[in-house]
Amino acid sequence: MSNSPDGKTTGNQSLPDKAWGGVFTEATDRRVEQFTESVSFDQRLYAQDIDGSVAHARMLADVGALTAEEFGKIESGLRQIQREIERGEFEFQTELEDIHLHIENKLTERLGDVGRKLHTARSRNDQISTDLRLWVRGAIDQIDTRLQAVQAAFVNRCDADFDVILPAYTHTQRAQPVLAPHYWLCYCEKLERDRERLNDCRKRVNTLPLGAAAVAGTSINIDREKTAKYLGFERIAANSIDVSSDRDFALEFAFCLVEIALHLSVWAEEWIWWSTSEFYFIKLPQAFCTGSSIMPQKVNPDVLELIRGKTARVIGNLQSLIVLTKGLPLAYNRDLQEDKEPLFDSFDTVNASLTLAASLIAGMILNREAIAARLDEGYLDATTLMEYLVNRGIPQRTAHGVVGRMVRAAMDRNVPLAKLPFDVIQNIEPSLETAVYDVLGADKAVAAMQSYGSTAPEQVRMQIERWKKKIKT
Repeated sequence: MSNSPDGKTTGNQSLPDKAWGGVFTEATDRRVEQFTESVSFDQRLYAQDIDGSVAHARMLADVGALTAEEFGKIESGLRQIQREIERGEFEFQTELEDIHLHIENKLTERLGDVGRKLHTARSRNDQISTDLRLWVRGAIDQIDTRLQAVQAAFVNRCDADFDVILPAYTHTQRAQPVLAPHYWLCYCEKLERDRERLNDCRKRVNTLPLGAAAVAGTSINIDREKTAKYLGFERIAANSIDVSSDRDFALEFAFCLVEIALHLSVWAEEWIWWSTSEFYFIKLPQAFCTGSSIMPQKVNPDVLELIRGKTARVIGNLQSLIVLTKGLPLAYNRDLQEDKEPLFDSFDTVNASLTLAASLIAGMILNREAIAARLDEGYLDATTLMEYLVNRGIPQRTAHGVVGRMVRAAMDRNVPLAKLPFDVIQNIEPSLETAVYDVLGADKAVAAMQSYGSTAPEQVRMQIERWKKKIKT
C-alpha cells in the first residue's frame, strides 16, 4: 500500500480488519478513518458492551445457536478483554472505529470462528442502543445517589440552623422572614423533583433493543425475553425500526440533567450573593474557594461560579442532541454516533457539580450575628401585619393600604414597624390596640404563620422529620 501526496490511500487492498469490508475493493482513506472513529469516546461503554455481549451469547446458547462450550469460551474471552481494558493493557486503534469492533475483533483474534459467532442475530445498531441504555441506566442511578447526598447535606444542617431567621426575597427585594431550615428544605424539594424525573426516565430507558438487529429484526429464532432478563431490562422494544432510530431516552436523560444543573445554578447564584460583603450571610469553606493573583485579600467563590457557568454547557448539550435528531429519516443513520459526547459531558459535569455541592453545603458557616443585625431591614413583617388586620375583619385590600401607610410612616422615621409609636399606628387605623405588637418583628412574623408548607416553626419541624425519614439521615 502507498500514499499519494494528498494523503489518500492508493492501490487495491484487502480489508481484514473491517467487519463490513467484504463488498469493498478499495481501502478506507486514512482521513476518513480518523473522521469517522468513535472509539476515542465510546470506549467508556466497554463494560456495557461486554455485559450485553455476554447476555446475547448466553441467549444464543439457550436457543441452540451456540453450544455450551462455545458460550463458555466467549464469556471467558470477553471477561478477559474487560480485565485488560480495566488494567490499561488494551490497545485501541482508529482503524477499528468503535468499542464494539475492538472487542469483537480481539475476541475473534483469540477464538477464531467461535468469536465470529458472537454477532449472530444482532447489528451494531441494536448493540449500541443497548450499550447506551445500560450506561444511561447506571448513570441515572449514580446521579440519584448524588442528589440524595446533596439533600442529606441540607437536611443535616436543619437542626443546628433552626434558630436562624433569614430574609426571603421576591424580585431580589426583601419580602418575608423565614427559618433557615425552610430555605434548606426548599432545595430538597427541587432536587426531589429531579429524582422523580430521573426515576420516570429510567422506566423508558429500561427497554431492551437487542434482537431488533439492523432494522427489520432477524430470521434466527432468538429469545429476546431471556436477553432482557439477563440484562435486567423490564420490557422489550416492540418495533425493530423504532429501535434503530430511537434516542428519546438519551434526550430525556439530557433534559433531566439540565433541570438538575438549573437547580444547582440557582443555588450557586444565591450563595455567591450571600457570600459577598454586601450580604455577608454565609462564609464559604476556603477549600472550595480560590484567590486572586493580584488582589491578596480575595477569597473567590469559584466553585459556585463554575457550577453556575457549567450549566450553560449542559443546556447546550441538550440543544445539540435535539438538533442532531430533529430531521433524521428512519431508521439508523451515522449521525447518531454524535449523541454520546454531549450526553457523556452533561453527565460528567452534573455528577462533578453534585459531588462538590454536597461538601460545600456541609462546610458553609452562617454569619448569624450579621444576619440578625440587619433582619429588621425591609419591613419583613408587613405582610403578617396585614393578615393580622384581615383576621380582625378588615378586607384584604383595605388592610393592604393601611399597612402600606404604616410602612411609609416607619420609613419616614427610619424605624422598623415594631418600633413605630402606637399613637402613629392608631392614627392610621383607630381600631388597633397595643396587641398589634404581638405580630411585629421578624421572629413574631415567623411564629404567626399557620398554613401547611409555611415557615411556621411547627410546620418546619414536621418537614425536617419527614425529610430525615425520607433520606434516612
